[in-house]
Amino acid sequence: MVLQTAEEDVPSDLTADERQELENIRRRKQELLADIQRLKDEIAEVANEIENLGSTEERKNMQRNKQVAMGRKKFNMDPKKGIQFLIENDLLKNTCEDIAQFLYKGEGLNKTAIGDYLGERDEFNIQVLHAFVELHEFTDLNLVQALRQFLWSFRLPGEAQKIDRMMEAFAQRYCQCNNGVFQSTDTCYVLSFAIIMLNTSLHNPNVKDKPTVERFIAMNRGINDGGDLPEELLRNLYESIKNEPFKIPEDDGNDLTHTFFNPDREGWLLKLGGRVKTWKRRWFILTDNCLYYFEYTTNCFELYIPDNKDQVIKACKTEADGRVVEGNHTVYRISAPTPEEKEEWIKCIKAAISRDPFYEMLAARKKKVSSTKRH
Repeated sequence: MVLQTAEEDVPSDLTADERQELENIRRRKQELLADIQRLKDEIAEVANEIENLGSTEERKNMQRNKQVAMGRKKFNMDPKKGIQFLIENDLLKNTCEDIAQFLYKGEGLNKTAIGDYLGERDEFNIQVLHAFVELHEFTDLNLVQALRQFLWSFRLPGEAQKIDRMMEAFAQRYCQCNNGVFQSTDTCYVLSFAIIMLNTSLHNPNVKDKPTVERFIAMNRGINDGGDLPEELLRNLYESIKNEPFKIPEDDGNDLTHTFFNPDREGWLLKLGGRVKTWKRRWFILTDNCLYYFEYTTNCFELYIPDNKDQVIKACKTEADGRVVEGNHTVYRISAPTPEEKEEWIKCIKAAISRDPFYEMLAARKKKVSSTKRH
């Protein structure tokens, strides 16, 4: 229409050359308008693609976040299944380094579950443990400072062998970051345990006999490859723990559930106790060398310490509000439903109190480092 109108307005007195030039201008103008329209169409198409791409990416991110959240929940319930779920959905690489980073960040993860996974004896889990410890930087930190950092990143499991592997990895990493502080990783390992036990002794209200700094120093004589550690070092470590106890990571309140996983034995027993000496039905759980009982699970037997009148049997029970409290008794009278059950309980309890793998493990390591001097 524009060109036709323009043609009608062409002066009649133009020469042939002028008419041709005008026609060329009109053609170029038409081509330019067509190019502009094509450009507008392309811009609209790209804008639409960008809009669709943004919404698609947003949906993908939302879906990914949901799967990550689901993977964390699965991990908190069963660490191995949670890791497997994240790997299968391409949310985590199947490498010890990537998994260690995931555990080290710990976002939304139960720290008890982290400790359980790191403590497993499978070769891959052990590699993850060492990669996890490598993420900690202990350079120029004293041993208490390093332990505070390390023990805050997860909760130590209750099994002695798991603790052994984790503290061994810690000692290796600390010595790597602080070359020359200790003669060997064994020294660091033993002293780390001594500090953890000191923390419990000083800050557990149930421990009446609080160790002095002199006793702490005496307990750790000869552990530096047969030699003694500097007294000033031990005094500083003692004062650090005395002034500020370790902060234990708090989880979601399911710690008791983890405590009672895979017990040595559990079942209903009748217990004689209370102000009025009556038999009360209780559910007993034997785990980690400790016998727990709960309200709501006959062949009698007693638990007592022969020839040790001043010693007491420590026990844990739950109050009405759910708190776990410690009790001290000189004797426990318990009844089982059948003679076979009674004998089985006695057998399991004897096995639990006659062996202590945790302290045996620590004693063996301490003996090893103390004997170096003699050789």
